[in-house]
Amino acid sequence: MLSKVKSMAVLGINAYVVEVEVDLSTGIPSFDIVGLGDTEVKEARDRVRSAIKNSGFEFPLKKITVNLAPADTKKEGTAFDLPLAIGILKCTEEIKEEKKDIAFVGELSLDGSLRGVNGILPMVIGAKEKGISSIVVPYENAHEAAVVEGIKVYPMENLKEVIEFLNGDREIESFTLDINSFFDNVEYDIDFAEVKGQENAKRVLEIAAAGGHNVLMIGPPGAGKTMLARRFPTILPQLSFEEALEVTKIYSIAGLLPKGTPLITIRPFRAPHHTISTVALVGGGKYPKPGEVSLAHYGVLFLDEIPEFKKDAIEVLRQPLEDEVVTITRVNGSFSYPSKFILILSMNPCPCGYYGDDTHECHCSVNEIRRYQNKISGPLLDRIDLHVEVKPLKKDKYFEEETPSESSKEIRKRVIKAREMQLKRYKGTGIYFNSQLKGNMLKKYCKLDEDTKKFLNEAFEKFYLSARGYNKILKVARTIADLEGAENIKFEHVAEALQYRIVDSKYWYK
Repeated sequence: MLSKVKSMAVLGINAYVVEVEVDLSTGIPSFDIVGLGDTEVKEARDRVRSAIKNSGFEFPLKKITVNLAPADTKKEGTAFDLPLAIGILKCTEEIKEEKKDIAFVGELSLDGSLRGVNGILPMVIGAKEKGISSIVVPYENAHEAAVVEGIKVYPMENLKEVIEFLNGDREIESFTLDINSFFDNVEYDIDFAEVKGQENAKRVLEIAAAGGHNVLMIGPPGAGKTMLARRFPTILPQLSFEEALEVTKIYSIAGLLPKGTPLITIRPFRAPHHTISTVALVGGGKYPKPGEVSLAHYGVLFLDEIPEFKKDAIEVLRQPLEDEVVTITRVNGSFSYPSKFILILSMNPCPCGYYGDDTHECHCSVNEIRRYQNKISGPLLDRIDLHVEVKPLKKDKYFEEETPSESSKEIRKRVIKAREMQLKRYKGTGIYFNSQLKGNMLKKYCKLDEDTKKFLNEAFEKFYLSARGYNKILKVARTIADLEGAENIKFEHVAEALQYRIVDSKYWYK
């Protein structure tokens, strides 16, 4: 006897329908699974057998052949346990009624209870896109699955409950969720109002937030680089529902979705340690998973003390920065993960951290300083739009009574206003903020008057700027103009942008 049950599997960040075909025939009792399943899929034989028995049903002593179609695509994970059990019980006629357009996803415990699985959100989205009207998921995944509208989600606790539901012996309401409630009160524990001084660094971070630009902060230990970076997400606009959905999909696939958080509504802030491997940073592995650059999608990737990172890990950032996507190729296919993030780098000027500092003596040799600073290659620095010195706050300023600094909320208002100008300007072009401008779009949207053009051309010659560096100055100038509400780029906007590009810092060894 043959039965067919729909399930879902994830490929990259998208899902596709898997048809679980189960055939029962006479012969020596066996249980074979074909269709390019990994070890976890093949181990389902023992989980399914025990779950069926312990749920009060009879496991057939026949030759069982299972095919996971399409059979030419590698499949992994434990999500096929439930559809496998459903398929076998259909063949033994334990399930008497058949519901159409329904998919099943879930891992089975040996006692028949259902456990949650990773990647539920992309699976439910994929099911909806393929015209499937209902999906059965473990109760643990109910909230995450219910984020998707337009498909009925039925959360179940065990196999017996699923069978009773399919036979019409148990009425279960589809699970719904109020999505808007997750966006109502997005609060941060930290704020820019807590930062004393550092007006120049704050200005740079505001420009970076408004235009989606990358930043390098250089200065001695204790100057406030990490403190500023951690507060940067608080001035970014709130995630839209579509952005939140895409970010949540990535975290769901990676198995990093916080418990009780079906939808991520706060922009990600990722700060990996400098010992991170290349694979962990950009993604990969035998069965590719998203790395830090994808986990920072629509948010911030902060690399503290960038010279301490492995050189190959640093250099591999170039492609994600340019293409905003990471493509990982393996024998069993190519996987693409989005990586639209703002990169913030920080570094000390030397191994001891005090080269160029007025209050501490540097103990590093000339060669040590050069070697340390040369760990950041020119091509990577060229991809950083804004360079800024972060100077230590003078001791007398710590205890000085002063006007409170601007709050993150006040800065965010200006950032949102500038972003709205950009969305209106680039409507229908696939561009969302200034840092994404390329090619002819730069000429169209970053026009300069003759005097400003002459000034920038002279700077191009004097400071040996690359073509990329020249373009980045134009993009930053466009953002500065947007923050002022100016329609056209003026001389002062270009001058300020150039200042952040050409930092004649006392911290850089000449």
